[in-house]
Amino acid sequence: MDQSSRYADLSLKEEDLIAGGNHILCAYKMKPAAGYGYLETAAHFAAESSTGTNVEVSTTDEFTKGVDALVYHIDEETEEMRIAYPLELFDRNVTDGRMMLVSFLTLTIGNNQGMGDVEYAKMYDFYMPRRAIELFDGPAKDISDLWRILGRPIKDGGYIAGTIIKPKLGLRPEPFAEAAYQFWLGGDFIKNDEPQGNQVFCPMKKVIPLVVDAMKRAQDETGQAKLFSANITADSHAEMIARGEYILEQFGEFADHVAFLVDGYVGGPGMVTTARRWFPNQYLHYHRAGHGAVTSPQSKRGYT
Repeated sequence: MDQSSRYADLSLKEEDLIAGGNHILCAYKMKPAAGYGYLETAAHFAAESSTGTNVEVSTTDEFTKGVDALVYHIDEETEEMRIAYPLELFDRNVTDGRMMLVSFLTLTIGNNQGMGDVEYAKMYDFYMPRRAIELFDGPAKDISDLWRILGRPIKDGGYIAGTIIKPKLGLRPEPFAEAAYQFWLGGDFIKNDEPQGNQVFCPMKKVIPLVVDAMKRAQDETGQAKLFSANITADSHAEMIARGEYILEQFGEFADHVAFLVDGYVGGPGMVTTARRWFPNQYLHYHRAGHGAVTSPQSKRGYT
């Protein structure tokens, strides 16, 4: 069913959409499957991403049509497609009215990724108006806080020397903590690697106290503050919070020397928001583990 008369308006100008401040704009590289027209497929993509269905339904009214996503630019030669999504489409928190990244991703790279008339489609850029940005949680900390802890100027505080203890898996608590201590004698920042957490051969409740001791000894010997990024990734938000609270309890007076690492791609936006909201005084370290499934040049779907 050709839906281009409803879900496409190529007369719309991007500068006007930006000035209006009422749409999130997304740019894709899209190729229709063989036998399908470009505009027809683009319009179906916009429909699937917003208010549309594959059939006419009696419940659609004029208000519904007013929040349609609209294709406003196509270039078949370069496989360029751009869609304007009204802000009203996106889900809001019941608790505080804020927007959700999960809703943004659900619409912009959700069911449209499985459409039969699309050979591939990949979002490579997007624009959010000021109002949308204001409705998302911003970062609670930035690099100036790291510089402050390290005793440096909070502007242009310089290079922070960091490392990851390797191998990423297989070290028991004592050698892990010893490696951390040795690095901290000359470096600033150590992070857990993305799979490190609470393995049976390296339990969190054994390794973290040893890391705390290693940090304290290195700080005493060098006279310099040290930083550690601890992985709190877990399937359950309750488990994440339990890990974070345990780690902060162990670091005690040096809790502000701790970042929390979250495997944000595999864990999802909810995990990132849990860490940000539950532990607003910690640096949030988003790890990209798994992102190559959608962001690699070989991948023609998803986002980059």
